[in-house]
Order: sequence, then structure tokens, then C-alpha cells
Amino acid sequence: MKLLAWVMVSVLASAAGCAAPEAAANDVGTAEDAEQEIRTCAPPTGAADPAAATALWARVPRPWRTFLGAERTKDYFPTLAAFVADARTKPAAVFPPEDETFTALELAAPSDVQVVILGQDPYFNPNQAHGLAFSVKAPTAPPPSLQSIFKELRGDLPETKPVTHGSLVAWAKQGVLMLNAVLTVEEGKPGSHACHGWETFTDAVIETLSARHDKLVFVLWGSYAQSKIPLIDARHVIITGAHPSPRAARHGFFGTRPFSKVNAALLAQHKAAIDWQLPATP
Repeated sequence: MKLLAWVMVSVLASAAGCAAPEAAANDVGTAEDAEQEIRTCAPPTGAADPAAATALWARVPRPWRTFLGAERTKDYFPTLAAFVADARTKPAAVFPPEDETFTALELAAPSDVQVVILGQDPYFNPNQAHGLAFSVKAPTAPPPSLQSIFKELRGDLPETKPVTHGSLVAWAKQGVLMLNAVLTVEEGKPGSHACHGWETFTDAVIETLSARHDKLVFVLWGSYAQSKIPLIDARHVIITGAHPSPRAARHGFFGTRPFSKVNAALLAQHKAAIDWQLPATP
């Protein structure tokens, strides 16, 4: 049984840290980046498509294909691939674009990962999702959750300068794996691609990183991300806090100083700190 590691910010009590996802979804008139309920998924059902599985697996960056080789042969993967391929043939758009499905893995190879920040689903409005949790394509303005993240960053590290875009590519290129639990979504329908196999795939990413790396830093914001704690070995550092969605952020996100704590953990391991300053132009 995996045990909880060094938890730098305590897991939140239900009255504070787990602000109701439904309430958060209604805050500020948008549900685009609100915390969702913890999902318990049955094994995905539906037709398997070996050709779609081959095509989807080919999009996984080569270092990760080697790292996660067993996933390609598991029963869920052809079913997941068939679901995603079919969804992309329908009139409703699927985000992120097909060639950006695995951006998080492209920008942070397994050997480069130092920090893992877990998200839920991609943003479901146009010109936002590009395969990195919490990040949006420049020049798109930061959505509410990302605004909360930037506010906490400035409070934690006052020397950081604000930027007008919401692209977090610069963090990813330093070994910050910004991974959503579900990697695709239908336009306008949050959670629409949940429980079709993505969770199994991304759980494998988390669990394999945990097994093969020494002392990674996992940042888990909100009850959904914290539900992944059993996948993480005790030797790693775990930093928790409320989800940065507008309503939840007021109850255990602001003031938790996750960015300086990540760097403190890295420096304690004689690793390079993350430069959290984003460039003015990504």
C-alpha cells in the first residue's frame, strides 16, 4: 500500500478544501475551469478499433511510448482510441486539436520531469486548450482558474512580473508536467470525454513516474487531483491545496505558496529551481 508522502500543505477538510464543484461551476457565470466531482469510472465499453489505437499511439511522443509501452497492449486503449477517433468525425469540435492532444508529454520527456501539476479536463471553449493543464494558447486571456494561479504566484513570489497571456509552455519546458486526467473534451461540454479510458492512461503516467523516479514533486489542487495520491509512492513530495477555481480558491488556495514550496523541495534535493517567470511573449 502506497503511503502519503511529505504533504507540505495539508489535505483539505471537506468543509474548506472541497468546495462543492457544482457551486464552483456556477461562480463568475462560467463552468469552463470549475472543479469537478471525483469520478469513479467503470472499464470503458464500446467497439475497439485497432487501427485507431495504432494512430493514437503513434501520436504519443516516442520517449513516452517507451516509458508506457505496456499501455498500448491493454484492453482499454483500442476502445479509448475508437471513442476519440469517432468523436473527431462528428460536427461538434473536440479540444484540443488532434496534433496537440499530447502537448504535455511532448514538452516534458519522462527523463526531464521534475514536477507534476495535475488538472482535470481540457478547457472546452475554442482557442483555449492546447494540451497543457491550466494553460491556454496565446494570446488568449487567462481563464478564471489561471487568473487565480497567477494571483497566487505574485503573492508567493512578488518578484514575478504579470503577463497578459495564459500560455504555460515555459514552465513545461523546465520539466513541469502539466497533465490533465482526461486529454480531450467536446466543445461546450465539460467532462464529456470522461470515463472512456483517458483516466486509465494518465493514471499509468502518474504511477509509472512515481515508480521509476526519485523524489518528484506532485502539485495536487482540489479533491479530484488529490484522489490520485494513492498512485504516488511515499518517497515523493506532495503539495496540496484547494482548486484554483474562483470560489474554491478563497478556501484554501490563496496563501498556500505552492511555487516557492516546489522550489524549496527541488533545492533540498540539489535540483534546479523552476523559473516561474513567464516570458512577456510566449
